[in-house]
Amino acid sequence: MAKAIHSMIRVLDEGRSVDFYRRAFGLEVADRLDFSGFTLVYLSNDETGFEVELTVNKDRTEPYDLGDGYGHLAVSVADLDTEHARFEAEGFNPRKLVEFAPDGKKIARFFFVADPDGYQIEVLERSGRFA
Repeated sequence: MAKAIHSMIRVLDEGRSVDFYRRAFGLEVADRLDFSGFTLVYLSNDETGFEVELTVNKDRTEPYDLGDGYGHLAVSVADLDTEHARFEAEGFNPRKLVEFAPDGKKIARFFFVADPDGYQIEVLERSGRFA
């Protein structure tokens, strides 16, 4: 069977992105591989073995075109209201809290936040399928 191990995103400023993911999600640098044209930075925490891989292309100066698809990363937290308030206090500009219950039955509670490069991250409350 396959095991999900990381998801890669391209970033312009390594320091800015590492700082955001550390402050927002408690992710720390697990490994850093520096090559002549690019750097790979692997971020993780004790909650899971899954990593976020930041790719920094050294010759890139323009923001990446994120396209018109709606892909995103997702993380779960124990206390969504506290995290939303913390994100606001940190100046991360989280979007509004959403209770997703299309047929009257709550499926999820979440909010979205954008990282410094514009990637969307869904922050879900640990409950139901996302416990």
